[in-house]
Amino acid sequence: MSRTALKMIDVRRKPGHRSRGQLIAGQMVLHCALGKGGITAFKREGDGGTPLARMRLLYGFKRPDKRVIAPTGLNLHALRRIDGWCEVGDDRNYNRKVRIPYDASHETMWRKDDLYDVCIVMDWNIRPRRRSRGSAIFFHLARPGYTHTEGCIALNRRDMDRLLPFLSRETVIRVLR
Repeated sequence: MSRTALKMIDVRRKPGHRSRGQLIAGQMVLHCALGKGGITAFKREGDGGTPLARMRLLYGFKRPDKRVIAPTGLNLHALRRIDGWCEVGDDRNYNRKVRIPYDASHETMWRKDDLYDVCIVMDWNIRPRRRSRGSAIFFHLARPGYTHTEGCIALNRRDMDRLLPFLSRETVIRVLR
């Protein structure tokens, strides 16, 4: 596969596994973790579902203390200990990055479990932002054994490092049934 940016990545549920999938990126077929609620066409906050949707990759974060060296066409910002992501549907900062501590419920981005050492924001429920339609739908690193996410798509670190050079703001992840 050449180093040109991928335009489309397909994600499908792995047969017999509600929260595991296959990510097809050009010639690469990679295992991935999906939301504990499986793939859903009616995404709601807290349902654990991965949205059945086309989602563009916007930008991302990387932990500066972890060796993320793969080049990418995406803008990867240095993650800070004060970074969070608001998940309260009626908060003015719903589904946006916030500075923690933050009064409303939020996701802490600087994690001990390495999931967000590389974390890419997808355009799910960004513009327009609809109350309780789901927040923090990221493309990030998977737990060992590809255990479920809360609605995100996750790859192991080796596969994410292989894929990063082919990603850009033009890349769309298409989640299919």
